[in-house]
Amino acid sequence: MSARDIYHDTVKVALIKDGWMVTDDPFSLKAGKRDLQVDLGAEKLLIAERLNKKIAVEVKSFISPSPIRDFELALGQYLLYASILKQQYPRRILYLAVRDEIFFTFFQEEVVKIALQAQPINILVFDALQQEVVQWIP
Repeated sequence: MSARDIYHDTVKVALIKDGWMVTDDPFSLKAGKRDLQVDLGAEKLLIAERLNKKIAVEVKSFISPSPIRDFELALGQYLLYASILKQQYPRRILYLAVRDEIFFTFFQEEVVKIALQAQPINILVFDALQQEVVQWIP
């Protein structure tokens, strides 16, 4: 089992506060001989649409001295998990969870914007202190 991100439990609480039921902690994937783990799996009943929305959430802290390196690793991991989820769980949407501080500073830099234009990803922005979801993108 891989090490949990320092904001793992924070994001879990934020999801629950936002009306999600955490169903998997972690959400396990298998590709060939490899076992992989997305940090969290969750579901939410959407009454108006009469269906369950299912997500998987990969939590990233961005606390190393190099936010570029953190972004490279997070993006690579996101793309790998998204590819496997698309094959095995096509209805489950993958999100990358990042702190609001990181999203409203580093994620606004040109280098990140260029990468995300070329390879759009779903982002869950959370407030680490309040343990709440701030924004879902898209």
